[in-house]
Amino acid sequence: MIHGPTASGKTELSIQIARKLNGEIVNADSMQVYRELKVISARPDAEEMADVPHHLFGHIPAEERYSTGQWLDQVRPVVEDIQKRGKTAVIVGGTGLYLLALTQGLSDIPPVPEDVRHEVMDISRAEGTRGLKVRLQVVDPEAAERINDNDRQRLARAYEVWLSTGKPLSGFQNNRTNPVLNEDEWLGIALTPPRSKLYARIDKRFEGMLMEGAMEEARQLVRLNIDPDLPAMKAHGMPWLSAFIRGEINSATAAENAKRDTRRYAKRQFTWIGRQFPFWPRIPSAELKTRMRVVSALYKEVDR
Repeated sequence: MIHGPTASGKTELSIQIARKLNGEIVNADSMQVYRELKVISARPDAEEMADVPHHLFGHIPAEERYSTGQWLDQVRPVVEDIQKRGKTAVIVGGTGLYLLALTQGLSDIPPVPEDVRHEVMDISRAEGTRGLKVRLQVVDPEAAERINDNDRQRLARAYEVWLSTGKPLSGFQNNRTNPVLNEDEWLGIALTPPRSKLYARIDKRFEGMLMEGAMEEARQLVRLNIDPDLPAMKAHGMPWLSAFIRGEINSATAAENAKRDTRRYAKRQFTWIGRQFPFWPRIPSAELKTRMRVVSALYKEVDR
């Protein structure tokens, strides 16, 4: 498994590893699943996918709200089939929750109805994270204690679960599905390139995306007139490109804000890696040859 912040070179490394290990690549990125987000999500292009089989890329319409549970249900038979054919599943993506679910299982939480989701969004807008925290302390003090005061997404998620089920999120989290991969079936690595170089790469890549059709991709999504709170509409840069298309800001502001938000997201991914994958080997080098040498050494160590 290959994890790392956005623009850290996961795609290039995954292809090289798959070639070396007679493997097939499986997507673990929550934005690259969406059919309409080819450029904006930096999905592998046709040339990159040409000689290595790829799975679970671009198969979900943007109008759908795709969940970690759905991904886990879909990835299980894919990985099992790859293993049965004697090949190696090279699982790659920046969505750490997918990788945790793959190796640790997932809490069996019922889907949250859309009306409840919108109710919590309205509460969040009106009362902010402080309001969500106070509400959650009353109904699920364990979750409220565990979740950071400024983590709007997780606070909202915990309160959604209580509103829709009448049960605390912490109660569901004690019951998990079986993991897809057992401890002795996988090796995980985390790409941690120097932040200054990564941030420069993020800026350069976004400029390249604009030249490759990101703006037109955004226009097509806006024409669909789908719910702006759907995940696809929150992809890196998409909110700012949408604002430009609606005439609310100029192109320079849209580009700079998109780059800034993506850099901030990368920073949060570094934090996630440190907290959730503390024992995964780190590869700080940005050079492909160096990365491959490290991966080869790790595989030799595991095979001993």
